[in-house]
Amino acid sequence: MATTDDSLDTLVLGGGCFWCTEAVFDRVEGVVDVESGYCNGHAHQPSYEQVCSGSTGHVEVVKLRFDPARVSLRQLLEIFFVVHDPTTLNRQGNDVGTQYRSGIYTVNDAQMQQAQALIAEMAASGVYAGRPIVTEVLPLANYWPAEDYHQDYFLNHPNQGYCAFVVGPKVQKFQQTFAAQLKR
Repeated sequence: MATTDDSLDTLVLGGGCFWCTEAVFDRVEGVVDVESGYCNGHAHQPSYEQVCSGSTGHVEVVKLRFDPARVSLRQLLEIFFVVHDPTTLNRQGNDVGTQYRSGIYTVNDAQMQQAQALIAEMAASGVYAGRPIVTEVLPLANYWPAEDYHQDYFLNHPNQGYCAFVVGPKVQKFQQTFAAQLKR
C-alpha cells in the first residue's frame, strides 16, 4: 500500500551533529525522508558557519517525515535517546556548543505530551544512573534546511574522518540495538 503525503507526520530532533542523527534515522523503517537543518534560533536562513558560531541560537536538527502506521512516535524517540547522550548540556562527545544541544521540537501538542511523558518515565527509571536528562522539548520554530552539501552526508562521505570514527559507530549501535526497526 502506498503512503500518501497526507498520512505522514513530521518530527524534528536535535541530537548533536546532524550528520550522525540523519545517518541513523535514514535507516529506520517507516521514516520516508530525513532532512538536516537548523531550528529554534532567531536568524533568518542561517548558514552553517553562523550556526556554528553560536550567535544565531539555532540547533542542528533532522526533520523526519514518517509513516505512523509503520513506526510510532515513541519508537522514534526511543531510538533518539539511545543514539545520543541526553544528559550532556550543549554537547555530544567532542562537539561542543549550543548548536549541539539535545532537543525534541514538536509540531503539535500530542507530540509535546508524549515526549515529556517519555522523559519523565526515563528519569523515574534511573536509566541514566541519576544524571538529569537535559533534552529540551519545545514547539518547532524558525526551521531552515541545511545547505545541500550537508544532506545525506554520511551516505556520500562514509570514509571521511568524522564519518568513519563518529557517525559510523552510532549507526552500528543503532543497527545492533534496533535490528527490528531497520529498513528492509
